[in-house]
Amino acid sequence: MAENINPDLGQVLFVGAGPGDPDLITLKGKKALEEAQRVIYAGSLVNPDILKHCREGIALFDSAGLTLEETVAIMVEGVQRGEKVVRLHTGDPSVYGAIQEQMQCLEEKGIAYEVIPGVSSVFAAAAAVKKEFTLPEVSQTLILTRLAGRTPVPEKEDLALLAQHQASMAIFLSVQDIGEVVATLRKGYPPHTPVAVVYRASWPDQHILEGTLETIADQVKEAGIRKHAQILVGDFLRDQGTRSKLYDPEFTHEYRQGRST
Repeated sequence: MAENINPDLGQVLFVGAGPGDPDLITLKGKKALEEAQRVIYAGSLVNPDILKHCREGIALFDSAGLTLEETVAIMVEGVQRGEKVVRLHTGDPSVYGAIQEQMQCLEEKGIAYEVIPGVSSVFAAAAAVKKEFTLPEVSQTLILTRLAGRTPVPEKEDLALLAQHQASMAIFLSVQDIGEVVATLRKGYPPHTPVAVVYRASWPDQHILEGTLETIADQVKEAGIRKHAQILVGDFLRDQGTRSKLYDPEFTHEYRQGRST
């Protein structure tokens, strides 16, 4: 049952901080930080430069060492004081952001909240390698997933099963097990399938490794990359695809009449 807390006293905003580059936070997210009176941020992942958007002297809480209950208690305290509370997550909070359990806690306490999306590291990684995930006649599907670890993956979403689609794929939170990732992917993708590993996409120390399923594991181990990396897999990394219909002069759509050439 919801606790008797007046949601009009304050408000909670879940904000996506973006992948790392402080310029990649959205204008709406930046405004939320500028107006916040209390910010709880994921200190192990969020670029501290983003906190420069906050007003001087406001309450800042690093959630890296906090439990769910402790984090929610800080939010509730802020709301009860009539504060605008920002819960700052890396990337986009809807992807491996663990926000659902936080939102559920707020709902149980009768506290309203809002989510402001952010730029995910998966898109920063694609930008870093200058590739498009969805190429005509190459791949029109992007799979976002992770290898099972301490957090399990539903059996129907096993990486080997997903690999059978041979779609464009971005793998989060798994580079520390790159050998297992590659062995599993090879159950669906050919061994010559291109792979890119992007370490800390958009950060000043961004590093890109490019290879294939035959070579990438050794490259990652040699580079000593153990975390903060996206694994991109698929033919989109190599093929150019065919020309899209959208800008084909012979293609008619709502905004343009096609013409013969």
